Amino acid sequence: MRKRWFYGFVSVLFMMSLMVSVTVGDVSAAPSKGTLVLADVNWDSVQVHNRIAGFILEHGYGYKPDYIPGATIALWAGMERGDIDITMEIWVDNQLEAYERGINSGKVVDLGSNFPDSWQGWLVPTYVIKGDPERGIKPMAPGLKSVEDLPRYWKIFKDPENPDRGIFYSCIPGWECQKVNEKKFKAYGLDKHYNIFLPGSDAALNGSMAAAYRRGQPWFGYYWAPTWVLGKYDMTPIEEPPYDENKWGKSYACAYPSVKVNICVNSSLLKRAPEVVEFLKKYETTQDMANKFLAYMQDHGSDTGLAAIWFLKNYEPVWTTWVPADVEKKVKAALAKER
Repeated sequence: MRKRWFYGFVSVLFMMSLMVSVTVGDVSAAPSKGTLVLADVNWDSVQVHNRIAGFILEHGYGYKPDYIPGATIALWAGMERGDIDITMEIWVDNQLEAYERGINSGKVVDLGSNFPDSWQGWLVPTYVIKGDPERGIKPMAPGLKSVEDLPRYWKIFKDPENPDRGIFYSCIPGWECQKVNEKKFKAYGLDKHYNIFLPGSDAALNGSMAAAYRRGQPWFGYYWAPTWVLGKYDMTPIEEPPYDENKWGKSYACAYPSVKVNICVNSSLLKRAPEVVEFLKKYETTQDMANKFLAYMQDHGSDTGLAAIWFLKNYEPVWTTWVPADVEKKVKAALAKER
């Protein structure tokens, strides 16, 4: 009797353990949409865009995002091979040869603009022109609007090392914009009124702007967007003649051309994840949005993931236009769990 009871008890335990193992096995074997690899190029704005898209891909569409770090050209080659699925920022004109090779081969597909208003050029703090009553700053150059006005205001931007001229903070030595700015100066006749200072690094350039801004001092120089400094500080561009391809490459006496910043994917994604392709086709932001989330990172010491969460919480009317209602609901539910 005891033996029967014992064997019966063991049989029940065995069946229960079998049921548990089957149940666990079923869970672990649940179908997954797999992983999508994003090119984590080495600058902040694209890394934040990756994590904005990644959060939506993971929580809204069920894909696991994987971020592969590297330099632009190396990651682009990886996308041509199929090792990379998505690149959220392709600065087309800055890598035109590689871009055209990938597109023309059919290995890469351009899904359109991420932000259409990328900018680079010359600028001054807005208080230099308009003043800042809250900080007790009076206008220093109220008539400053274009490059034509710069010669008469050189004393406002006096070079501390050479007070007979003003100072212009140009870009980093070796960058293409160094040569462009030098040719622009000659074309506009500004080389007679200003010295060109070459900061040793990006940090030195934005550091000079930030230091001047905090002190309410004049500053005149080159910069680009999106960047955290232009998200944090109120700056006004100096007007130049409109971009003219006939002048560009010769005198450069015109504005910098705007740069196309597009989203590209490996062509296999069109069949593997058509719903993701549709999402990325609708994904569009602005330079100002990027400036803002980069400034948030700087002010709060945040990483790119937290900046992405900040964007999704603060720009809900924007990202909800990219996705269908069911995806929107899932992403909002996931966001509600984020502090």
